[in-house]
Amino acid sequence: MTAWICRTCGVEHADTSAPPAVCRICSDERQYVLPTGQQWTTLEELSTEGRRGAVEDVEVGLFGVTVTPKVGIGQRALLLQTPSGNMLWDPIGYVDDDLAAAVAALGGVAVVAASHPHMFGVQVAWSHRFGSAPVYVAAADREWLQRDDPVIRVWDQEVEVLPGVTLRRVGGHFLGSAVARFTGADGRGVLLSGDTVVGTPDERWVSFLRSYPNKIPLSATTVKKVADRVTALEFDRLYDNYWGRVRSDAALWVRRSADRYIAWVGGDLDHLT
Repeated sequence: MTAWICRTCGVEHADTSAPPAVCRICSDERQYVLPTGQQWTTLEELSTEGRRGAVEDVEVGLFGVTVTPKVGIGQRALLLQTPSGNMLWDPIGYVDDDLAAAVAALGGVAVVAASHPHMFGVQVAWSHRFGSAPVYVAAADREWLQRDDPVIRVWDQEVEVLPGVTLRRVGGHFLGSAVARFTGADGRGVLLSGDTVVGTPDERWVSFLRSYPNKIPLSATTVKKVADRVTALEFDRLYDNYWGRVRSDAALWVRRSADRYIAWVGGDLDHLT
């Protein structure tokens, strides 16, 4: 039996004798199946292709976890250290002995969670590497889970997964799209936003989309709800699921960015008149 991994999105699927006919996540309008068709791989195959994992400093108590060459969407996972254990956020679609050892040296993984189904990666495989750590999946996105396992913990609205580390459902990209909030070393609050709220190159403004690869916008109504739910949390800095970030006053910039987005998609701004 083999846990199949979609080569396009990097999400693990159930242990079966043969891979599924199609990846449901990639056949959805928010993702895509390449013109070459559906392709599958395994952790063993990815390893033989020369993948190498790495762990990098992001800020005090927060580390980025990556793999080269990339797997699937190619997100950067974030490893949050706490005195009560570590959380792996938006797990990548790869893990091997060396990468697991590097993470173990930082305290291992006590909890696994993802912002939305595109970021599930090989979350069950990561869990099994670290003593069957619980994997939190939002109830609203439960239907998108492709590899079920006893480690799965379904949650709704808000849950404290470790002391001081809270997941909150804010919606948008998916119904269950979530953010993670923790205090941060300086006590000012940090938000891990996945691509529910995605950073821009100037490290101030952010944006929102239903689909990033297919450039499908969200409605003004949805973005207002997302911004209201996000800014109800207290945070100074924001990190998305790639390398985007807002260095300071992040809650303020989320609000400003939402107002700008709403003005454009709502028709208040028009360059054709």
